[in-house]
Amino acid sequence: MPAAQREVEDKYDVAEDARPDTLDQLPGVASVAAPAEHLLEATYFDTDDLALAAAGITLRRRTGGEDAGWHLKLPAKGARTEIREPLGRSANTVPASLREMVHVVTRSGPLEPIASIRNRRTVYRLLDATGIVLAELADDRVTAVVPGTPGPAAPKSWREWEIELVHAGPDLLQAAADLLGDAGATPAAAPSKLARALGQRMPRRRADVQHDPGDPAATVVHARLRDQLTALRAQDPLVRAGLPEGVHEMRVAIRRLRDALATYRPLLQRESTEPLREELKWLANELGAARDVEVQRRRLEARVAGLTTGGAAELVRGPLLARVEEDLARQFESARSRSVDALESDRYHALLDSLGRLVDAPPWTERAGEPAGDVLRGRVRHDWKRLKSRVEDAHTAVDAVARATRLHEARKAAKRTRYAGEPLVPLYGKDAKRFVKAVKRVQSALGDHHDAFVAQALLRDLADRAAEAGDNAFTFGVLHAEEAADLTACEQRFEVAWAKASRRKVRRWLA
Repeated sequence: MPAAQREVEDKYDVAEDARPDTLDQLPGVASVAAPAEHLLEATYFDTDDLALAAAGITLRRRTGGEDAGWHLKLPAKGARTEIREPLGRSANTVPASLREMVHVVTRSGPLEPIASIRNRRTVYRLLDATGIVLAELADDRVTAVVPGTPGPAAPKSWREWEIELVHAGPDLLQAAADLLGDAGATPAAAPSKLARALGQRMPRRRADVQHDPGDPAATVVHARLRDQLTALRAQDPLVRAGLPEGVHEMRVAIRRLRDALATYRPLLQRESTEPLREELKWLANELGAARDVEVQRRRLEARVAGLTTGGAAELVRGPLLARVEEDLARQFESARSRSVDALESDRYHALLDSLGRLVDAPPWTERAGEPAGDVLRGRVRHDWKRLKSRVEDAHTAVDAVARATRLHEARKAAKRTRYAGEPLVPLYGKDAKRFVKAVKRVQSALGDHHDAFVAQALLRDLADRAAEAGDNAFTFGVLHAEEAADLTACEQRFEVAWAKASRRKVRRWLA
C-alpha cells in the first residue's frame, strides 16, 4: 500500500524583502534549526479537462528535497492527505496504484503533464526545548511553466511561505498567522502552487447557490443530490488508501444520498430511484464492516487503557490486548479487503454511472415544481413522524435485546430526519438549524448506545474464545459490565435529547 500522511498547513504570499526572523517567538518554540536549502522540480499531471483539479486533487512527480517521489494530495476535513509512491523509472507514466485511486474522478481520461514548477526552497525547522520538530516553515521562490496555453509558455514567478505542523497542535498555526502577518505576509491568494500556475485555467469550485422557500423544490433537491455524489466520489481515493476517515465520510455521503431518495420520493420517479437505493445499501454494507471493526477496536483499547491508568490495573488479567488486537486485526483486514473489492467491481462503477445520470437529468415528477418551502417542510414532517413512531416502539419493548434493536431503528430514523432538515437550513436559518442540531443529539446518543450494545456482544465472543484457549477471561467480564453501565447512561442521555427535540418551539417552523 502507498505511504500516506496528513498535511496541516497554511500558505502566505510574501514580498521579496520579507524575512522570517522571529520564528523563535512562537509559543513552545525554543529554537530554530539552521536553514536547509533544496531545489525542487515538479511535474503536475491531470486529464485534458482538469478533472483532478476540479475535484480538489493534486498529482505530481517531484525530484529534489527529502520527499522526492510521486505525490497524490487528496482533500480532507481540516487538512489534506498525501499519498506517496517512489519516483520509479518513468518520468511521464503515473504509477498504477495512484491511477487506480483517482480512476473514479478521471475515468478513462489519460493523465498528462499540465504544468512544471521549479522551487528553490529554504526550510526552517521549529524545535521545542527537547529538540522535537514542532513545525516547518518553507520559504519558497517559485517559477512555473504551463504548456499548451496560447503563445509561448512564459514562466510565472513568485515567493510564498508555507508553515506545516509536524508535532505541534493547531494553536501554533494561529500564532504563526499573527507573527508572519507582522513580517508582511498575507494569506495566499491561491490554495496551491498549481492553482496559481494555472491561473484562469484552474477549474472553479461550484459556489453555493442561495435558494428561497418560493423556489421550485427541484432546485434544492438537485443541489443535495449533486453535492452528495461529489462527496462520495471525493472519498473513493481515501478508502482505497486504507484511511478510516475515508470509509466513514463515504458512508455518510452514501447515507445522505440514500435518505434523500427516500425523503424526496414524491418528487422523483420511483422506478428510477428505488433501484439506486438498493445499490447504495449494498455499497454501504460492503464498506461498513471495516469501519465497524475499527470503531470497536479503538473502543476496547480505550477501555483497557482506562483500567490501567485509572488505578485498576489489577483488573487486567491475561493476554487481553494481544487477543483483542489479534482477533480484530484479522477481522479488519478481511473487511477492508471486502471494501476494496467492492470499489473495484463492475457493480460499483455501474452505480456511479447511474448516479451520474440521475444528477445530470433527474426524473422529476410534477410535485418537484411546487415551492420548496411547502413541499420540503412536508417531507421533514413526514420523517419526523416516522422517527416518533420508532421511538414509541422502543418505549414499548419488553426486554433489553428488543429495546436495543428498536432504538437502533430509531437511530436510523433520526439520521434520516436530520438529513431531511439539513438542506432547509439555508432557507429557514436558525429555526431549521436548531431542529437539525436537536435531532443530531438524539442520533448521537442512540449511536453511542448501539456501539455499547455491539461491544457487549463482541466481548462475550472474545471471552468465549479466551476460555476455549485456556486464557484468563476475567477482564472481558469487567469490560462487559462497563459497557452495561454505558448503555444505561446512553439511554438516559437519549431520553433527555428526545425530550428537548420534541419541544414545540423546536418544530414550530415546520407548521
